[in-house]
Amino acid sequence: MQLGFVSAILPELSLDEVCAFARAERFACVEAMCWPVGKAERKYAGVTHVDVTDFSRAAADDVNAVVARHGVALSALGYYPNLLDPDAAAAAVALEHIKKVIAAAPLLGLDTVNTFVGRDWRQSVDDNWPRFLQVWRPLVTFAADHGVRIAIENCPMFFSRDEWPGGKNLLTTPALWRRAFADIPAANFGLNFDPSHFVLQFIEPASALHEFKDRLFHFHAKDVKIDRRRLAEVGIFAPPLEWHQPRVPGYGEIDWAAFMGVLMETGYDGPVCIEVEDDTFGKTLAGRQRALRVARNVLEPFMGSPA
Repeated sequence: MQLGFVSAILPELSLDEVCAFARAERFACVEAMCWPVGKAERKYAGVTHVDVTDFSRAAADDVNAVVARHGVALSALGYYPNLLDPDAAAAAVALEHIKKVIAAAPLLGLDTVNTFVGRDWRQSVDDNWPRFLQVWRPLVTFAADHGVRIAIENCPMFFSRDEWPGGKNLLTTPALWRRAFADIPAANFGLNFDPSHFVLQFIEPASALHEFKDRLFHFHAKDVKIDRRRLAEVGIFAPPLEWHQPRVPGYGEIDWAAFMGVLMETGYDGPVCIEVEDDTFGKTLAGRQRALRVARNVLEPFMGSPA
């Protein structure tokens, strides 16, 4: 396994500076964010470390030169919009851009793009399903034609009343994964698994790793803390930000030694990228960099060899 981090946490740094930091801090890889250039409303979105607009072989060579100069690797390209947004225009923009991300990946020598399936949060799973298949069957085929795997993160994208009642991402549980992979059985359609999203849903984090081991394409390392005193006051139907807090590995609910032991049993040998959404370290660049160092110190012993 290769220890890295998600570049979204360092939006003020260039790709060169991100890779320099990664090298200096013993990280082997970086998941590079590929949002359209411009400001995004959602926290941690809108970060562009690889601009795939009008991406060319020359642009890819420039990116690869930066990465090689620092002796790190790109684990994947990341772009996490809502491709099933009820706003048809917003969904169309997202679909057009993710195709550009997919087309850019092989130019960079990469075979993985990480994203969300998306969801119309106002509708049930069953009501979302026909549109999910309509959008994603051809998109998965498009990715396969480019030699690219699509790795879906399991975040419910339900944090505030704005996402009530369904959240903005469909594939969040093992039951939904089984249904999706039965309907879209393509070998290049899999998971960017984040165990913290199972904790949020009160699912044992390692429970599905063996069953879906062949679908584990990429891994996000993030933790979460459940405020049980607050939960006893407001209940699980309150927006989750009222009773949970994102943390870096080692500061939340997950037993990382036990979890990484199960992950290793599956034979997974890919990237493990730390995702920082933990404001307890502060919102400054220095605080976020410290959070990455702390999480690295927790996870590095499980990697098997130095980065």
